[in-house]
Amino acid sequence: MVPSLVARLGIEHPLIQAPMSGSTTPALVAAVSNAGALGSLGAGYLEPQAILDQAREIRAASGHPFAINLFVLPETFEVDMAAVDAARRALDALMEREGLDVRTVMPARWAPSFAEQFAALCEARPAVASFAFDLISPGQMRQLKQLGIVVVGTATTVAEARAWEELGADAVSLQSAEAGGHRGTFLHEPEEALIGLFALLPLTARAVKIPLIAAGGIMDGRGMLAAEVLGAAASQLGTAFLACPECGAAAAWKHDLAGSTEHDVATIRSFSGRAARGLRNTYVKAMAAIEAELPAYPVTNALTSPLRRAAAAAGRGDLLSEWCGQGAGLSRAMPAGELVAVLMDEYVQARRAFD
Repeated sequence: MVPSLVARLGIEHPLIQAPMSGSTTPALVAAVSNAGALGSLGAGYLEPQAILDQAREIRAASGHPFAINLFVLPETFEVDMAAVDAARRALDALMEREGLDVRTVMPARWAPSFAEQFAALCEARPAVASFAFDLISPGQMRQLKQLGIVVVGTATTVAEARAWEELGADAVSLQSAEAGGHRGTFLHEPEEALIGLFALLPLTARAVKIPLIAAGGIMDGRGMLAAEVLGAAASQLGTAFLACPECGAAAAWKHDLAGSTEHDVATIRSFSGRAARGLRNTYVKAMAAIEAELPAYPVTNALTSPLRRAAAAAGRGDLLSEWCGQGAGLSRAMPAGELVAVLMDEYVQARRAFD
């Protein structure tokens, strides 16, 4: 472990709850931070006012440091309307087949403005700001540093970690192949950046000097210690917190995690138009034939939004984007604060085994 990162983050444990956009709630973030780890708000889908409102909720429930995470996106998108029309027809047909009384709609815009989200993040002034999908600009980096906010970039390769270091990031979160959710890859094709954590960590530790955060497949304290031995300053766990009652994941999604196996986890583009890791379910299989033809993120993500909401309401986990990492079957349903305590007890016990 690199104690300086834990001290700089103002936390007690080398543990970060991953910022799972669409699933993290202020209650989850506050519970994790209150337990001595770093809670993270996944704000990639939130409008600016929602970011400010949820940051206030977190502060009302916790006086401890927390993070806000954003997806770095352009302000405008090139959209192939013929592809949009074809995607809508396929999605509407699928919803009709599955008995969901909802259809796709054209959104007012495809995604929130990143510039406006970034301004809200700066106003909210969390202890930590983390980013995925791309680098922020040098000017944005300077602004965060002036505000005293610790900056964490997401990397899936050594080259991406170097890019964040050169930009001035304080730490980098290494998203390995085992990790769930959207891939943060930005310098490579996603298929080229599916690197196992136990290779990615030592390779990156040799290449950069900033602290590394291990993310991907870590579900218990033993995994945290293993990541530390290979060069991680802290571990970031997402799937491990999905089953917590404070997590906003749909009940059917949580149920499906417990019965999943390692080979059920796949790289999926059909829910959002961007590579992401999750369960290969009914929706994924039904859309496999046209997955490559769907519009890129965030267009498909916006188009599937009504389906995902309807599926959650109907208890149809098999039609949801059930994002999760490779170790989903090891998830434990318990309050988030209790889970942090269990993880840290396992971590301590694992260290003692080697003393």
